[in-house]
Amino acid sequence: MIWWLKIRAAPALAVGLVGTFTMGLLVGSSELPVPALAGQAGQFLVGHLITLAPAVLLMFGMGRGDLRTESVASRPTRGWDVVLALATASASLAMAVLCHLLWSTEIAIVLGRNISGYIGIALFLHPLVGHRAAGALIAVVPLFCAAAGWGPGGRPEPWAWLLHSADSLLAVALAAATLAAGVTMALTRRKPLWDINSIR
Repeated sequence: MIWWLKIRAAPALAVGLVGTFTMGLLVGSSELPVPALAGQAGQFLVGHLITLAPAVLLMFGMGRGDLRTESVASRPTRGWDVVLALATASASLAMAVLCHLLWSTEIAIVLGRNISGYIGIALFLHPLVGHRAAGALIAVVPLFCAAAGWGPGGRPEPWAWLLHSADSLLAVALAAATLAAGVTMALTRRKPLWDINSIR
């Protein structure tokens, strides 16, 4: 277990999670200027973008092992990866609730929700395209939402859950569904459809 935690860069993931929350609480409510491709531009916050960092670190750790070898290993590394991802998502939600109760700040809820949702996207993409492409595709999500996720009046579209305010139950439900879909994919998919790491 200690070897696996080192391979998965669990300490770096923990530091990244705490750092994301710290930065998010300090500057997460600051707006980033992003042009909208559809509708009117809304409030795209620093907190919407930096919350992808733990998911990218998770992909980095999962990429340090050999996916093909681990898929036939006697030890349940796939299950351990999912447990690590769920532990990270749970820690982010616990930190969000704690920070919200202590400082009554709405950005804390957005941080926890979005980190969990990004982890779900990462878990979904990793078995399909490998860790490198998954990390790159995760980074496209907030940029796409910032450009095309706004409706009339600068309000976020229902599907652009990461742009919604902290009190949006729909955003929480969609982030939870994304995490559940990622867990299901990570536990059931055996072989990548396309892995950029195999290209030389």
